[in-house]
Amino acid sequence: MRQVVQAAGGGEVRVVDTPIPSIGATEVLVETVATIVSAGTERAVTTLARSGLLAKARARPDLVRRVAEKAKADGIGEAVRSVRNRLASELPLGYSGAGRAVRVGTAVEGIRPGDVVVTGGAGWANHAEFQAVPGLLCARVPAGVPAADAAFATIAAIALHGLRLAEVGPGSKVVVVGLGLIGQLAARIALASGCDVAGVDLADLPLTTAAATGVRALRESGDATTAAVREWSRGRGADAVLICAAGRSGDPVMRATEFARDRAQLVVVGDVPLGLARAPFYEKELALRFARSYGPGRYERGYEEWGVDYPAGQVRWTEGRNQEAVLDLLAAGRLSVADLVTHAFPLEQAAAAYDLVATRREPYLAIRFDYPRRAELTEPVEGALSAEGTLPAEGIAPTRGSAPGDARRAGQRTQQVARPVGSPGRRRGDRVGWIGAGNFSGSVLLPAFRAAGFDRFISVASAGGRSARAFADRHGFQGAATGVDELLDDDDLDVVVIATPHSTHAWLAAAALERGRHVWCEKPLALDLAELEMVEQAAAVGGGVLMVGLNRRFSPAVVTARRRLAERDGPLSLVYRVAAGPVPADHWYGDRVEGGRLLGEVCHFVDTCATLAGSRVEAATALPGRRGEALLAEDLAVTLRHVDGSLSTIAYSSARPRACRKEMVEAFAGRRHLRIDDFRELVVDGSSEWKGAQDKGHRAAAGAFLRMCRGGATDVTAELIASSRATLAAAASLGTGLPQSVEAAATGPAVIEPAGAARTGTVRVGAGAVGVPAARTADPDSTPLDGAGLPAAQRGKSEPSL
Repeated sequence: MRQVVQAAGGGEVRVVDTPIPSIGATEVLVETVATIVSAGTERAVTTLARSGLLAKARARPDLVRRVAEKAKADGIGEAVRSVRNRLASELPLGYSGAGRAVRVGTAVEGIRPGDVVVTGGAGWANHAEFQAVPGLLCARVPAGVPAADAAFATIAAIALHGLRLAEVGPGSKVVVVGLGLIGQLAARIALASGCDVAGVDLADLPLTTAAATGVRALRESGDATTAAVREWSRGRGADAVLICAAGRSGDPVMRATEFARDRAQLVVVGDVPLGLARAPFYEKELALRFARSYGPGRYERGYEEWGVDYPAGQVRWTEGRNQEAVLDLLAAGRLSVADLVTHAFPLEQAAAAYDLVATRREPYLAIRFDYPRRAELTEPVEGALSAEGTLPAEGIAPTRGSAPGDARRAGQRTQQVARPVGSPGRRRGDRVGWIGAGNFSGSVLLPAFRAAGFDRFISVASAGGRSARAFADRHGFQGAATGVDELLDDDDLDVVVIATPHSTHAWLAAAALERGRHVWCEKPLALDLAELEMVEQAAAVGGGVLMVGLNRRFSPAVVTARRRLAERDGPLSLVYRVAAGPVPADHWYGDRVEGGRLLGEVCHFVDTCATLAGSRVEAATALPGRRGEALLAEDLAVTLRHVDGSLSTIAYSSARPRACRKEMVEAFAGRRHLRIDDFRELVVDGSSEWKGAQDKGHRAAAGAFLRMCRGGATDVTAELIASSRATLAAAASLGTGLPQSVEAAATGPAVIEPAGAARTGTVRVGAGAVGVPAARTADPDSTPLDGAGLPAAQRGKSEPSL
């Protein structure tokens, strides 16, 4: 399919060919008919992308802080590589469209294949021939409403949400400052609601267009405009002012105070800075509110990604219901939008459309992209739909808990074709397929594979499709697969690398192993025992080798320390201190589906302790802090007893003091003392044994994997699986606070009740699975903006622990 993108590092807007995106259980795959360019928002995205590093830093100081923290934790070189990789990524553009549903996830209510729907959401409802959109950001289009008109629904929902925050009704006097596209829609919806509306702007086209619909159109001219508003409102001033302007000046907000009556509502809808003076707000006791995009649910992962709707009795107007309200206004003829379209382009002329937006060489309001090959909704999607109306399996993402060969939860393939079992002797690891196209893959893992000797990189697959194509181009792969199944079924591949969200690891690893591939799977290997056993069974029958990305055991500090500790007499005492640092509230560590910090990062430290002790873990205990659910605790204390009697304690903290490095390991045995300082130095009995640039073992781990692929020893696989099982045992102990036998943990699930009396659901760390729909992921390389001018919530996995 074709899609419009903007390179994060600058350059022109381009139309690129990408695989059709996959969907999860809570999503809808939509064949696009029309999308609308939100000129102000999308101009901000393209302008920022084309700006220099200094301008980017000024615009996004939060990202500057993250880079500084990464440089401190992982070194300047690693931080630079990460920045370069992000700048080489591509940003999707667009957030409002309409089309036909061609595939519907099993957890989506009220939408069926063939329905005409509107779509919304930055990073989802892109300017692309196909969109993978959360079900709660889609709404069915009523009969009689053209898809080209329905495509306005999400942008119009921004205006509608602002109007709702203004708390106005029939007869209210509403002033709209800024008559661009969103201002025009706000004015029309206010008129349809029985309000009297005045609009203020500087340009002829917006004023003429607004006046034609019954708006009192006023050219901004200072005191004269203020006087006109006072006269129009019978001397009182406006009951509400919607600030729909966008720009670098805060003047529109202060001008709004002059238009407003005493105790009026001022609602900021557009992207404007604030330069507020206290006196006007105090003297009139004005209320200043900010409209967050399309309404309640925006940036909420539970709503948008997991498909958990708010009860209408509690939250009447969510972003999805605002879409529906706009569609109802269109269907009833109370809202018209067709005349707002000043320019329409076929998708292949996207560069011309964005040149118009950037240069403003002629006046415009709404710019529409048409998809002529897809315009006839009665025709099947070329190359995408079968006679039964279903998509091929490669168009669908695997979901949590799905086993290879079984019917999958989100409507994935229900029949598995028998495949020949491969053998390590035939597959030498020369040809690599890669699943997952995030920043960690490009900046850390792939360079390690190249340095280790892998040199034939064949294909990439990702959930979003676009990121796979961009990753392939950037990193020298031969091509991008249209989906995960296509890559897994490619018999030319020897190796499959899995660098995807945690909830997909076990399924993908088992599927690749079944097909006889050699598999590198990033940690964690599994999120429950059923998944772990599924992977073990696949590894036993497929013939390929398995490596897990628990890389610290391969670092020079740990390798040297293990050799020195082998000389000890008696058991070992280990203390592993981790200052992991805080993460944003919407980070994937807070997603139960992805396993939290214990399963997602502490597994690294469990494996390192087992490696240093030279002895597997036989019992584990984990105690969480009191904040949040037990499995998602930010602070943890984990105690391990090893088979040889050694004891390990892992103190994991979300703190990151300025003068403190992330990881420190101390080991005591008899008269021997070792200290590993953040994988930069190993000190043995007071003397430096090894010192160098931080090295957590990524390159050495990839080298060991290559040797395994070519017939070398595979003993490490059993150790890695044992460490995975020990981590699951630690998670199982969260519900009891008692030691959990690693062997006993294999016999059945332990139920973890979330901390707090009023939590919903339980988390099972055994044969059960987390009862939350798996969230689809998008590329972490981009933070697109939506109509409110705010960063879109990150929809996927952030930086993994390195």
